[in-house]
Amino acid sequence: MKISIGYEFIDGPWGGGNSFAIQLKNYMEENDIQVVNTLKDEDIDIILLTEPRRYTKSSSFNHIDVMKYIRNKNTNALVVNRINECDERKNTKGLNKFLINSSLVSDHTVFISDWLKNLFLSQNFYNESFSVIKNGADSKIFNFREKTVGKKYKIVTHHWSSDFNKGFEAYIKLDEILNSREFKDNFEFIFIGNKPKNLLFKNTTFVDPLFGKNLSDILKECHIYITGSLNEPAGMHHIEGAMCGLPILYKNSGGVTEYCKDFGIEFNEENLEKKILEMIINLEKYQKKLLKYPFTGEKMCNHYLDLFEDLYKNKNEILNNRKDLRKIKLQDQRKIFNKYYFSKI
Repeated sequence: MKISIGYEFIDGPWGGGNSFAIQLKNYMEENDIQVVNTLKDEDIDIILLTEPRRYTKSSSFNHIDVMKYIRNKNTNALVVNRINECDERKNTKGLNKFLINSSLVSDHTVFISDWLKNLFLSQNFYNESFSVIKNGADSKIFNFREKTVGKKYKIVTHHWSSDFNKGFEAYIKLDEILNSREFKDNFEFIFIGNKPKNLLFKNTTFVDPLFGKNLSDILKECHIYITGSLNEPAGMHHIEGAMCGLPILYKNSGGVTEYCKDFGIEFNEENLEKKILEMIINLEKYQKKLLKYPFTGEKMCNHYLDLFEDLYKNKNEILNNRKDLRKIKLQDQRKIFNKYYFSKI
Protein backbone atom coordinates (compact mmCIF):
# COMPACT_ATOMS: atom_id res chain seq x y z
CA MET A 1 0.00 0.00 0.00
CA LYS A 2 1.18 3.51 -0.82
CA ILE A 3 -0.12 6.48 1.15
CA SER A 4 0.35 10.16 0.47
CA ILE A 5 0.18 12.40 3.54
CA GLY A 6 -0.57 15.98 2.52
CA TYR A 7 1.91 17.56 4.86
CA GLU A 8 5.31 19.23 4.51
CA PHE A 9 7.21 17.51 7.33
CA ILE A 10 9.09 20.16 9.31
CA ASP A 11 12.23 19.42 11.29
CA GLY A 12 11.77 21.49 14.42
CA PRO A 13 9.00 23.05 16.52
CA TRP A 14 5.85 23.56 14.44
CA GLY A 15 2.78 22.67 16.45
CA GLY A 16 0.67 19.58 16.94
CA GLY A 17 -0.08 19.01 13.26
CA ASN A 18 3.59 18.47 12.56
CA SER A 19 3.91 16.04 15.46
CA PHE A 20 0.94 14.10 14.13
CA ALA A 21 2.27 13.90 10.58
CA ILE A 22 5.77 12.79 11.59
CA GLN A 23 4.41 10.12 13.94
CA LEU A 24 2.06 8.76 11.30
CA LYS A 25 4.76 8.70 8.61
CA ASN A 26 7.19 6.82 10.86
CA TYR A 27 4.55 4.33 12.01
CA MET A 28 3.42 3.54 8.47
CA GLU A 29 6.97 3.02 7.27
CA GLU A 30 7.66 0.74 10.25
CA ASN A 31 4.70 -1.34 9.03
CA ASP A 32 6.14 -1.61 5.49
CA ILE A 33 3.80 0.96 3.98
CA GLN A 34 5.30 3.36 1.48
CA VAL A 35 4.72 7.03 2.37
CA VAL A 36 5.00 10.07 0.11
CA ASN A 37 3.75 13.61 0.59
CA THR A 38 3.02 14.70 -2.98
CA LEU A 39 0.62 13.67 -5.75
CA LYS A 40 3.30 13.00 -8.35
CA ASP A 41 3.08 9.19 -8.29
CA GLU A 42 0.34 7.50 -10.31
CA ASP A 43 0.00 4.49 -7.99
CA ILE A 44 -1.10 6.09 -4.71
CA ASP A 45 -3.65 3.94 -2.91
CA ILE A 46 -4.80 6.33 -0.20
CA ILE A 47 -4.52 10.11 0.00
CA LEU A 48 -4.66 11.71 3.45
CA LEU A 49 -5.70 15.35 3.13
CA THR A 50 -4.44 17.10 6.26
CA GLU A 51 -4.36 20.80 5.38
CA PRO A 52 -6.45 22.18 2.48
CA ARG A 53 -5.28 25.73 3.21
CA ARG A 54 -2.57 25.65 0.56
CA TYR A 55 -1.03 28.97 1.63
CA THR A 56 0.21 27.45 4.91
CA LYS A 57 3.78 26.23 5.20
CA SER A 58 2.65 22.76 6.27
CA SER A 59 0.34 21.99 3.33
CA SER A 60 1.78 19.94 0.46
CA PHE A 61 -1.51 19.70 -1.47
CA ASN A 62 -5.15 20.73 -1.05
CA HIS A 63 -8.58 19.35 -1.96
CA ILE A 64 -8.51 20.88 -5.44
CA ASP A 65 -5.15 19.21 -6.13
CA VAL A 66 -6.67 15.91 -4.94
CA MET A 67 -9.66 16.27 -7.23
CA LYS A 68 -7.42 16.98 -10.22
CA TYR A 69 -5.29 13.94 -9.34
CA ILE A 70 -8.29 11.62 -9.22
CA ARG A 71 -9.84 13.05 -12.38
CA ASN A 72 -6.70 13.07 -14.49
CA LYS A 73 -4.15 10.64 -13.06
CA ASN A 74 -5.54 7.93 -10.78
CA THR A 75 -9.28 7.34 -10.47
CA ASN A 76 -8.71 4.46 -8.03
CA ALA A 77 -7.09 6.44 -5.21
CA LEU A 78 -9.13 6.66 -2.02
CA VAL A 79 -9.26 9.94 -0.09
CA VAL A 80 -9.38 10.53 3.66
CA ASN A 81 -9.77 14.07 4.98
CA ARG A 82 -8.57 14.84 8.53
CA ILE A 83 -10.31 17.89 10.01
CA ASN A 84 -8.46 19.40 12.97
CA GLU A 85 -9.40 23.08 12.98
CA CYS A 86 -12.42 25.38 13.32
CA ASP A 87 -13.56 29.00 13.34
CA GLU A 88 -14.46 28.76 17.01
CA ARG A 89 -10.82 28.33 18.02
CA LYS A 90 -9.37 30.93 15.69
CA ASN A 91 -12.18 33.48 16.14
CA THR A 92 -12.73 33.72 12.38
CA LYS A 93 -15.52 33.27 9.83
CA GLY A 94 -15.52 30.94 6.84
CA LEU A 95 -13.02 28.30 7.90
CA ASN A 96 -15.65 25.71 8.88
CA LYS A 97 -17.48 26.27 5.61
CA PHE A 98 -14.23 25.85 3.71
CA LEU A 99 -13.30 22.62 5.55
CA ILE A 100 -16.77 21.17 4.98
CA ASN A 101 -16.43 21.90 1.29
CA SER A 102 -12.97 20.30 1.19
CA SER A 103 -14.55 17.05 2.40
CA LEU A 104 -16.63 16.78 -0.78
CA VAL A 105 -13.65 15.16 -2.46
CA SER A 106 -13.09 12.63 0.34
CA ASP A 107 -14.36 9.08 0.77
CA HIS A 108 -14.02 9.32 4.55
CA THR A 109 -13.50 12.15 7.04
CA VAL A 110 -11.66 11.90 10.36
CA PHE A 111 -12.31 14.30 13.23
CA ILE A 112 -9.88 14.55 16.15
CA SER A 113 -12.48 14.85 18.91
CA ASP A 114 -16.16 14.16 19.46
CA TRP A 115 -16.62 17.86 20.19
CA LEU A 116 -15.28 18.80 16.75
CA LYS A 117 -17.37 16.12 15.04
CA ASN A 118 -20.55 17.35 16.73
CA LEU A 119 -19.69 20.96 15.90
CA PHE A 120 -19.40 20.20 12.18
CA LEU A 121 -22.49 17.98 12.16
CA SER A 122 -24.42 20.93 13.59
CA GLN A 123 -23.16 23.09 10.70
CA ASN A 124 -24.36 20.95 7.79
CA PHE A 125 -21.35 18.69 7.34
CA TYR A 126 -22.55 16.22 4.71
CA ASN A 127 -20.03 13.40 4.25
CA GLU A 128 -21.83 10.17 5.19
CA SER A 129 -18.62 8.31 6.07
CA PHE A 130 -16.77 9.75 9.08
CA SER A 131 -15.14 8.75 12.35
CA VAL A 132 -13.24 10.15 15.32
CA ILE A 133 -9.58 9.26 15.89
CA LYS A 134 -8.10 10.86 18.97
CA ASN A 135 -4.65 12.47 18.94
CA GLY A 136 -1.70 10.87 20.70
CA ALA A 137 1.93 11.67 21.51
CA ASP A 138 5.03 9.57 20.90
CA SER A 139 5.66 7.47 24.04
CA LYS A 140 9.28 6.93 23.02
CA ILE A 141 9.81 10.66 23.63
CA PHE A 142 7.07 11.69 26.04
CA ASN A 143 7.07 9.30 28.97
CA PHE A 144 6.89 9.16 32.73
CA ARG A 145 9.82 9.99 34.98
CA GLU A 146 9.61 9.83 38.77
CA LYS A 147 9.49 13.36 40.11
CA THR A 148 11.03 15.11 43.07
CA VAL A 149 10.01 18.48 44.45
CA GLY A 150 12.71 21.01 45.18
CA LYS A 151 11.99 24.44 46.59
CA LYS A 152 9.04 25.02 44.26
CA TYR A 153 6.35 23.17 42.34
CA LYS A 154 6.80 23.84 38.63
CA ILE A 155 3.71 24.56 36.53
CA VAL A 156 4.28 24.41 32.78
CA THR A 157 2.56 24.83 29.44
CA HIS A 158 3.74 24.98 25.84
CA HIS A 159 2.25 26.34 22.62
CA TRP A 160 3.55 26.91 19.11
CA SER A 161 0.71 29.28 18.24
CA SER A 162 0.54 32.73 19.82
CA ASP A 163 -3.22 32.97 19.21
CA PHE A 164 -4.81 34.49 22.33
CA ASN A 165 -7.37 31.66 22.47
CA LYS A 166 -4.52 29.26 23.21
CA GLY A 167 -5.09 30.13 26.84
CA PHE A 168 -3.39 33.44 27.47
CA GLU A 169 -6.25 34.75 29.60
CA ALA A 170 -5.51 31.93 32.05
CA TYR A 171 -1.73 32.40 31.82
CA ILE A 172 -2.08 36.10 32.58
CA LYS A 173 -4.14 35.18 35.63
CA LEU A 174 -1.53 32.66 36.78
CA ASP A 175 1.18 35.28 36.38
CA GLU A 176 -0.87 37.63 38.59
CA ILE A 177 -1.39 34.92 41.23
CA LEU A 178 2.37 34.54 41.44
CA ASN A 179 2.57 38.13 42.68
CA SER A 180 1.54 36.91 46.11
CA ARG A 181 4.32 35.82 48.45
CA GLU A 182 2.57 32.53 49.29
CA PHE A 183 2.50 31.41 45.67
CA LYS A 184 5.77 32.97 44.56
CA ASP A 185 7.65 31.13 47.30
CA ASN A 186 6.11 27.78 46.39
CA PHE A 187 5.35 27.81 42.65
CA GLU A 188 7.06 28.61 39.37
CA PHE A 189 5.35 29.03 35.99
CA ILE A 190 7.27 28.04 32.84
CA PHE A 191 5.92 28.94 29.40
CA ILE A 192 7.52 27.20 26.40
CA GLY A 193 6.72 28.56 22.94
CA ASN A 194 5.34 31.71 21.35
CA LYS A 195 3.20 34.42 22.94
CA PRO A 196 1.45 37.55 21.62
CA LYS A 197 4.02 40.30 21.26
CA ASN A 198 2.12 42.87 23.30
CA LEU A 199 1.67 40.68 26.40
CA LEU A 200 3.96 41.34 29.35
CA PHE A 201 4.47 38.90 32.23
CA LYS A 202 6.25 39.60 35.52
CA ASN A 203 6.46 36.19 37.16
CA THR A 204 6.79 33.76 34.25
CA THR A 205 9.87 32.02 32.88
CA PHE A 206 9.82 31.99 29.09
CA VAL A 207 11.55 29.37 26.96
CA ASP A 208 11.78 29.45 23.16
CA PRO A 209 9.74 26.85 21.22
CA LEU A 210 11.03 23.29 21.61
CA PHE A 211 10.07 19.89 20.27
CA GLY A 212 10.93 16.24 20.71
CA LYS A 213 13.37 15.23 23.43
CA ASN A 214 14.39 18.82 24.18
CA LEU A 215 10.76 19.56 25.02
CA SER A 216 10.11 16.37 26.96
CA ASP A 217 13.23 16.86 29.08
CA ILE A 218 11.82 20.13 30.44
CA LEU A 219 8.30 18.75 30.87
CA LYS A 220 9.64 15.85 32.95
CA GLU A 221 11.26 18.31 35.36
CA CYS A 222 7.86 19.89 36.10
CA HIS A 223 4.95 18.82 38.32
CA ILE A 224 1.71 20.28 36.92
CA TYR A 225 0.60 20.99 33.35
CA ILE A 226 -1.84 23.81 32.64
CA THR A 227 -3.82 24.40 29.46
CA GLY A 228 -6.16 27.35 29.15
CA SER A 229 -7.00 26.70 25.48
CA LEU A 230 -10.46 27.78 24.36
CA ASN A 231 -12.43 25.81 21.74
CA GLU A 232 -9.38 23.69 20.99
CA PRO A 233 -10.42 20.89 18.58
CA ALA A 234 -8.05 18.53 20.42
CA GLY A 235 -4.49 19.80 20.63
CA MET A 236 -1.29 17.91 21.30
CA HIS A 237 0.32 20.02 24.03
CA HIS A 238 -1.66 18.70 27.01
CA ILE A 239 -1.25 15.13 25.75
CA GLU A 240 2.53 15.51 25.72
CA GLY A 241 2.38 16.94 29.24
CA ALA A 242 0.15 14.12 30.49
CA MET A 243 2.41 11.45 29.00
CA CYS A 244 5.31 12.98 30.91
CA GLY A 245 3.35 12.32 34.10
CA LEU A 246 1.98 15.83 34.72
CA PRO A 247 -1.55 16.11 36.11
CA ILE A 248 -3.50 18.66 34.09
CA LEU A 249 -5.23 21.88 35.03
CA TYR A 250 -7.66 22.41 32.14
CA LYS A 251 -10.67 24.41 31.03
CA ASN A 252 -13.92 22.70 30.06
CA SER A 253 -13.78 24.00 26.51
CA GLY A 254 -13.65 22.35 23.10
CA GLY A 255 -12.19 18.91 22.67
CA VAL A 256 -9.57 19.33 25.39
CA THR A 257 -11.90 17.95 28.06
CA GLU A 258 -12.02 14.57 26.29
CA TYR A 259 -8.26 14.24 26.76
CA CYS A 260 -7.97 15.69 30.27
CA LYS A 261 -11.02 14.54 32.23
CA ASP A 262 -10.05 12.10 35.01
CA PHE A 263 -6.39 13.09 34.65
CA GLY A 264 -6.53 16.47 36.33
CA ILE A 265 -8.76 19.26 37.59
CA GLU A 266 -10.99 21.67 35.69
CA PHE A 267 -10.52 25.38 36.42
CA ASN A 268 -11.52 28.88 35.38
CA GLU A 269 -9.91 32.26 36.00
CA GLU A 270 -12.03 32.87 39.11
CA ASN A 271 -11.02 29.67 40.91
CA LEU A 272 -7.53 29.04 39.51
CA GLU A 273 -5.76 29.82 42.77
CA LYS A 274 -8.01 27.39 44.67
CA LYS A 275 -7.61 24.68 42.04
CA ILE A 276 -3.82 24.88 42.11
CA LEU A 277 -3.87 24.18 45.85
CA GLU A 278 -6.39 21.38 45.31
CA MET A 279 -4.07 19.87 42.72
CA ILE A 280 -1.16 19.79 45.18
CA ILE A 281 -3.29 17.85 47.65
CA ASN A 282 -4.25 15.33 44.94
CA LEU A 283 -0.99 15.31 42.99
CA GLU A 284 -0.02 11.73 43.79
CA LYS A 285 -3.49 10.43 42.97
CA TYR A 286 -3.44 11.92 39.48
CA GLN A 287 0.16 10.88 38.86
CA LYS A 288 -0.89 7.26 39.44
CA LYS A 289 -3.83 7.65 37.06
CA LEU A 290 -1.51 9.02 34.39
CA LEU A 291 0.43 5.75 34.33
CA LYS A 292 -2.55 4.46 32.30
CA TYR A 293 -3.07 7.57 30.15
CA PRO A 294 -4.64 6.17 26.96
CA PHE A 295 -3.86 8.75 24.29
CA THR A 296 -0.58 7.45 22.89
CA GLY A 297 0.80 8.04 19.45
CA GLU A 298 1.01 4.31 18.84
CA LYS A 299 -2.70 3.91 19.51
CA MET A 300 -3.53 6.88 17.28
CA CYS A 301 -1.42 5.61 14.39
CA ASN A 302 -2.80 2.10 14.72
CA HIS A 303 -6.34 3.50 14.38
CA TYR A 304 -5.31 5.22 11.14
CA LEU A 305 -3.72 2.03 9.85
CA ASP A 306 -6.88 0.07 10.67
CA LEU A 307 -8.94 2.71 8.85
CA PHE A 308 -6.69 2.65 5.77
CA GLU A 309 -6.73 -1.14 5.62
CA ASP A 310 -10.50 -1.26 5.99
CA LEU A 311 -11.00 1.31 3.23
CA TYR A 312 -8.55 -0.52 0.99
CA LYS A 313 -10.33 -3.82 1.59
CA ASN A 314 -13.64 -2.23 0.55
CA LYS A 315 -12.13 -0.22 -2.26
CA ASN A 316 -14.32 -1.54 -5.08
CA GLU A 317 -17.53 -0.87 -3.21
CA ILE A 318 -16.38 2.62 -2.25
CA LEU A 319 -15.40 3.48 -5.82
CA ASN A 320 -18.69 2.17 -7.19
CA ASN A 321 -20.62 4.40 -4.80
CA ARG A 322 -18.36 7.44 -5.15
CA LYS A 323 -20.01 10.67 -6.21
CA ASP A 324 -19.21 12.02 -9.65
CA LEU A 325 -16.31 14.40 -9.03
CA ARG A 326 -17.02 16.14 -12.32
CA LYS A 327 -20.19 17.56 -10.77
CA ILE A 328 -18.59 18.77 -7.55
CA LYS A 329 -17.86 22.46 -7.11
CA LEU A 330 -14.96 22.96 -4.74
CA GLN A 331 -14.33 26.35 -3.21
CA ASP A 332 -11.02 27.94 -4.01
CA GLN A 333 -9.34 29.09 -0.83
CA ARG A 334 -8.53 32.51 -2.24
CA LYS A 335 -12.19 33.31 -2.91
CA ILE A 336 -13.67 32.08 0.34
CA PHE A 337 -10.81 33.29 2.50
CA ASN A 338 -10.80 36.76 0.98
CA LYS A 339 -14.50 36.98 1.81
CA TYR A 340 -14.58 35.32 5.22
CA TYR A 341 -11.42 34.04 6.77
CA PHE A 342 -9.59 37.26 7.44
CA SER A 343 -12.78 38.85 8.70
CA LYS A 344 -12.76 38.56 12.47
CA ILE A 345 -16.00 37.83 14.28
